[in-house]
Amino acid sequence: MGEQTEFKPGMRAPNSGTYIEIGENDFHMGITNPKQVHLEQGEKFPETTNKDRKWTKKGNG
Repeated sequence: MGEQTEFKPGMRAPNSGTYIEIGENDFHMGITNPKQVHLEQGEKFPETTNKDRKWTKKGNG
């Protein structure tokens, strides 16, 4: 199995780095001003702007 790439608020970061909000339809329309956060390994992800968003490591493109 591959490494998990999407994370919900409250989960712990698997690696240190910058994470960015993504949404269900962001590949169609994009997200305006998505939240970004830098976390160290083991830190918890903060709440997202809305319940339909998740976190992903910036640069996973």
